[in-house]
Amino acid sequence: MAIAGLFPGQGSQSLGMLAELAASFPIVKQTFEQASTVLGRDLWQLAQEGDESALNSTETTQPLMLAAGVAVWRVWQTQGGCLPVAVAGHSLGEYSALVAAEVLDFTEAVALVSKRAQLMQAAVPEGTGAMAAILGLTDEQVMTACEQAAQGEIVEAVNFNSPEQVVIAGNAAAIERAIEIANQLGAKKTVKLAVSVPSHCSLMKPAAAQLEQSLSQTNFGAGQLTVLQNVDGLAREDAAGIRSALAEQLYLPVRWVTTIRNLQVQQGAKVMLEFGPGKVLTGLNRRIERRMDAICINDNPSLEAALKFCQGA
Repeated sequence: MAIAGLFPGQGSQSLGMLAELAASFPIVKQTFEQASTVLGRDLWQLAQEGDESALNSTETTQPLMLAAGVAVWRVWQTQGGCLPVAVAGHSLGEYSALVAAEVLDFTEAVALVSKRAQLMQAAVPEGTGAMAAILGLTDEQVMTACEQAAQGEIVEAVNFNSPEQVVIAGNAAAIERAIEIANQLGAKKTVKLAVSVPSHCSLMKPAAAQLEQSLSQTNFGAGQLTVLQNVDGLAREDAAGIRSALAEQLYLPVRWVTTIRNLQVQQGAKVMLEFGPGKVLTGLNRRIERRMDAICINDNPSLEAALKFCQGA
């Protein structure tokens, strides 16, 4: 049965993540050690024994989640897991997907993602930007709320995560106004997100311009798997196209619903396997297509379940 491989981004991290897998499969810690060597700090220790504020800091979370996704993918490979027809990652997870596809070298990706996080954090002073999730409204209603709330500031729909779940980002005051308008429009729930950077909105354009330089100095290979990218849910055929989409990803929306549907329709995927801590993407995918099987591999039982699923398919 055709599977698609998915990789989570920021928001899926937690203290103690992947500890059980690491106890069974040394390659988990080895992957974190590789990343730690590049950055000069112990990412595994941060993931297991750090504090919540450090774990949730953009500059820590991004390389940490890259290492986590790649570590689980490597476990899958060592256990003979079936090869996906295509891969995709949510926001930062796109870099994990590119590593899994062998488009990007892991250590180069760690350095690139670390630079990305620094640029994003520097682009907007902490406290001046914000993000919020809007549940229970259509995409059009959320965009209308953003238009009405802007008042000369930035507030945009930035993550189209599932039907009736859209994340907005922009200036903090404009986000507050948009939340109020969304509630007036009948939103089921509005939640401010605990983030230090308003990702995927126009405020990130300066960071994207600087990231382009780092991307231009990074080698992108032909790869072994098709990678669908966030900005439009489509694959690129060449390195220039991949680089361009990665830069645009900083200030354009994550089209996750489009990506999942393209994995189904264009790539023929019948099962979605999420490689990494948490179950964020698995939950979203069930809202996008309830009939599709989805498994998040983040511990020994879920790994065994996914392997049995592939062997029996």
